[in-house]
Amino acid sequence: MSLAKTLPCESEVEKATSFLRSVLHGYQPLDFAIRFWDGTVYGPEKGKQPRFIMVLKHPGALRKMFLRPNQLTLGEAFIHNDYDIEGDLIDAFALADYLLGLQWSLMDRLRCATYLVALPPRKAAEPGRSAAQLTGSLHSKNRDSQAVTYHYNVSNDFFRLWLDERMIYSCAYFASADEPLDSAQARKLDYICRKLRLKKGERLLDIGCGWGGLIMHAASAYGVEAHGITLSLPQAEFATERIRATGLEGRCRVDVGDYREVTGEGEYDKIASIGMFEHVGQKRLNEYFARTFRLLRPGGGFLNHGIAVDANFTLEDQSFMDRYVFPDGDLLSISSTLHAAESTGFEVRDLESLREHYALTLRHWVKRLEANEQQARAVTDETTCRIWRLYMAGSAHGFECGRLNLYQALMVKPLGGNSGQPLTRADWYM
Repeated sequence: MSLAKTLPCESEVEKATSFLRSVLHGYQPLDFAIRFWDGTVYGPEKGKQPRFIMVLKHPGALRKMFLRPNQLTLGEAFIHNDYDIEGDLIDAFALADYLLGLQWSLMDRLRCATYLVALPPRKAAEPGRSAAQLTGSLHSKNRDSQAVTYHYNVSNDFFRLWLDERMIYSCAYFASADEPLDSAQARKLDYICRKLRLKKGERLLDIGCGWGGLIMHAASAYGVEAHGITLSLPQAEFATERIRATGLEGRCRVDVGDYREVTGEGEYDKIASIGMFEHVGQKRLNEYFARTFRLLRPGGGFLNHGIAVDANFTLEDQSFMDRYVFPDGDLLSISSTLHAAESTGFEVRDLESLREHYALTLRHWVKRLEANEQQARAVTDETTCRIWRLYMAGSAHGFECGRLNLYQALMVKPLGGNSGQPLTRADWYM
C-alpha cells in the first residue's frame, strides 16, 4: 500500500479522509460508511446501502487505531469508545481482518507514523474494567483461579441480562436457525445427557459447572446424583440458591474448587466438561485427561465440549482476548486434544462439530446484550459492556469463517475390550 500525501492546509477531517482512502483502496466493495467527529460521512460506494457505520469520535481515534496497528490496539480503541460501530458489529470484522492483513512496507510505516503522530492523542480512557494482571506460574491453581474470577465474577446480574433463562454460558444446540435461545439451550442440556446415556442413580461430575444448569437438568430429568465444581464463588452461590429453590438439594450440589483437587478412584459414572476446557492450557493437557480418567469408573463416559482453533491459524501473543476477556486462555487444535486424551487411556467414541451452532448462539448473545445495554452499564460499566460486545461479535465471526470450531468429544474409559456403548447413536436422536 502507499499512503497519500496530505497538505498542511487540509483540515483534520480532510487529512483523515485522505489517509483512510489510501488504507482502504484494496477493500472492495466499499460497503460501509465512516462518520467523522464533525458529522462528515465517507462511503459507501454509490448506490450501496452501508452494512454498518464506523463512527470516529475524535481525531485521536485514528492515532490509537493505526499508530501500531494490531488486534489489541483496534480492540482497545473500541472499548475505550474512540470509535463505535452502528449496525451489525459482527459484519465489521471482515474489515478488521482486512486491516490486520495489510502488508506495510517500512516506508509505509514511516509515512503512517509521521501522519498519525501529528494528530492529537486520544482522550483519556473512561474509568472501568482494566486489563487482567495475573500473578504466579502459568496455569498454576492460584493463577487459574485469578483468570477465571477475572472473567466470571463480573456480576451475576450482568450475565442474567443476555444469557438464557437457565444462564447457560456455552454453545446452544439449534434445531433450526430461528429457534429461540432458551429452547436451544434446553435442547443442548438434554443432548449432553443423552450422549452420556445417563441413568437413574448414576453419579455425574460437571467440571466447570457455571450457574448449575446442566447438573440441575441431569438430576431432575435423569435422576442422577450430580456434583458440579467451579472456581467462581458468585456462580456457586447462585447455583446453590437455585438448587435449593427447586428442591434438588439431595441430588445436586456445587462446590468451589479446581478440577485438580477432585479426588477418588472411579468415583463417577459419567463426567462432563462444558466450556471449561479452554482454560486448561497446553502444558496441563495430559494432567487434565489423566485426572478425569482416574475419576471415572471403568466403562464410564466423559463428554468434553470445548472450542478449538484451526490448526493452520496462528493466534497472536498478548491478544485482546488474553488481555481483557479470557486471560491465559489456550485454544488448541482438535488433533492435539484427541492425541492427549488417547495418550491417557481414553477411547474416543464420537466427535461432533457444533461450529454453526456457536455462531448462532453468539449472535443471540450480542443482540440481547445490545438490547439491554443501559441496564448492563448500570450493573457494570460502559467499558465492560463494550468488551463483551466486541469479544462476542468477534467470536461469532471466527466461528462463521471457520477460524474457530466447537467440538463435543465423547470418550469412554474402556473395561477390557468392552466400551459399554450401543451399536448405533439412535437413542441420541429420539
